[in-house]
Amino acid sequence: MTDLTSSLSEGPNRAGNIGRQTTRVSVRGLSVGYELRGADADFLAVADATFDIRCSEIVCIVGPSGCGKSTVLGAVAGLVPYRAGTIEVDGKPIRGTGSDRAVVFQKASLLPWLTVQENVAYGLRTYGVKKRAAIQRAAEMLELVGLAQFATRYPYQLSGGMQQRTNLARALAADPNILLFDEPFASLDAQQRELLQGELLRIWSNTDKAGLFITHQIDEAVLLGNRVIVSTRGPASRICNAVEIDLPWPRSRETRLNPKFHNYVDQIWQLLEPQEA
Repeated sequence: MTDLTSSLSEGPNRAGNIGRQTTRVSVRGLSVGYELRGADADFLAVADATFDIRCSEIVCIVGPSGCGKSTVLGAVAGLVPYRAGTIEVDGKPIRGTGSDRAVVFQKASLLPWLTVQENVAYGLRTYGVKKRAAIQRAAEMLELVGLAQFATRYPYQLSGGMQQRTNLARALAADPNILLFDEPFASLDAQQRELLQGELLRIWSNTDKAGLFITHQIDEAVLLGNRVIVSTRGPASRICNAVEIDLPWPRSRETRLNPKFHNYVDQIWQLLEPQEA
């Protein structure tokens, strides 16, 4: 297992193009459907999704509720079977879940009988990492997300934002090449959401990891993403547009003051508006 902390500290920032030309995730013609009991035809959730994620990029997916955004993420994670198309990670087809991918869900789902540090170390222990090494790794990740002083607390003693930081630390601990975010900040208030956006931008500023981020918030997608892809309304949704976000790195809350930021938000809203009519 590589040292994530040191890997994050190398290079000037994402503007330094750390492996930016290397495709880490390739999705082509992805189609996901389900059998429905008593129905004459199957339910087609996603008809066609095609996109790439390069190293050190975050690609965000936005679209109407029920368009299959989380379904696409679940397929990339290896949690959702798909009917057609291909998903490749580092040039190889995925065969279910793998340690090269980690999911940060909307709910932290921490184990209430374990401390914060034990929760972060738990996944490593299931991979066979020895307890001492797992606890040390967990401590490093809690330092990274600003929770070192809360290592011995229990989940009920944390705010919602702190629980989600713990959730992020748990995903980072395994040092995956790909992080998949399924609306991770949706349940937080505006202040907590903005703080965690800043944390993610800070962590992502010097890494070659690839990220897929699902959100309903267009401004969040523009702030975090190198690219924002827009899904049509479901069922049988399609990835219809991709907007390259040409805003300088490192990004912060001040990025929102850039006139280009608002232009991107308006552009993506215009892509979504015909679907809402």
